[in-house]
Amino acid sequence: MLRALTSALRLPSPWRPREARGCAANPAAANREIQVCALAGPDQGITEILMNRPSARNALGNVFVSELLEALAQLREDRQVRVLIFRSGVKGVFCAGADLKEREQMSEAEVGVFVQRLRGLMNEIAAFPAPTIAAMDGFALGGGLELALACDLRVAGEPWGQSVTCPANHKHAWARTLPSGSLAPEKVCVTSSEKLSFEERREGRMKIIDHFLTFLSWWLASSAVMGLIEATRGLLPGAGGTQRLPRCLRVALAKALIFTGRRLGGAQAQALGLVNHAVAQNEEGNAAYHRARALAQEILPQAPIAVRLGKVAIDRGTEVDIASGMAIEGICYAQNIPTRDRLEGMAAFREKRPPRFVGE
Repeated sequence: MLRALTSALRLPSPWRPREARGCAANPAAANREIQVCALAGPDQGITEILMNRPSARNALGNVFVSELLEALAQLREDRQVRVLIFRSGVKGVFCAGADLKEREQMSEAEVGVFVQRLRGLMNEIAAFPAPTIAAMDGFALGGGLELALACDLRVAGEPWGQSVTCPANHKHAWARTLPSGSLAPEKVCVTSSEKLSFEERREGRMKIIDHFLTFLSWWLASSAVMGLIEATRGLLPGAGGTQRLPRCLRVALAKALIFTGRRLGGAQAQALGLVNHAVAQNEEGNAAYHRARALAQEILPQAPIAVRLGKVAIDRGTEVDIASGMAIEGICYAQNIPTRDRLEGMAAFREKRPPRFVGE
């Protein structure tokens, strides 16, 4: 058993640095549903996967899944990737889950094959060698939550202070979307000397409703709402949800959430331990992304080989009894002993200076 584990956990051969990639490096990539962006400067080592399928709210369709698998296969071999962030390019949604419209066109056999492919995608995310973070600004339902569960860490956006307050000015993003330059439409409040026709009163009421709905949709749009809602659609989670949710939470709690299809907000999810952080949403609707990036910046200066081996030890060790887990930890530790980073860490401690880890 230990021989097999040693082979499975062996580090890849030495690598050669690749050219830095940027979001705008390939204009053709702008039309892809999955876009890869390697950050530069002080954030070098952080790579982002941008999910960008606005027409279907980032639903997990065939093209989306194929492009995501392709991106993961390329990034897996790139040792410059120290942290991988999954984020959305579609406002108000992280990932809406399965593409049910596309699924309706499949035969029963095709559905089985595609769900197996989805399961493989989530396994690829979970097995990614570097730490992964899901920045959940908006809805993460069904397969969308399963994708987030496959990540190591999760951050959720939350409405500011959990209360709706109407701002006195129009500096907020939602106010710029209103059809008029005022929060209240003209001729809503009238004096006794004014007489409005039925059509004018009706138009005024409709404008008030439209303004309110615009504000409410803005307020809720980028706040994380998550849940394994498959039972409400006559389904059950098929891309790892029945396995990863109870490993993340207590079994009884996971059963309650799956059996009822209950949806959770960011603060609720954090209280249950489903997400690591729930942050107040900002006007741009990307507060979870900014917190995820700050979290990645905390990981970035750490020894990358030690971090990767720590991930392996935790992931493999939690699936076995503690004696086997200790053996896995020992194998991982032994692989870290001959690294230059370990020697650099000890030298930096002795010389009272920050370490400069290079991933060797």
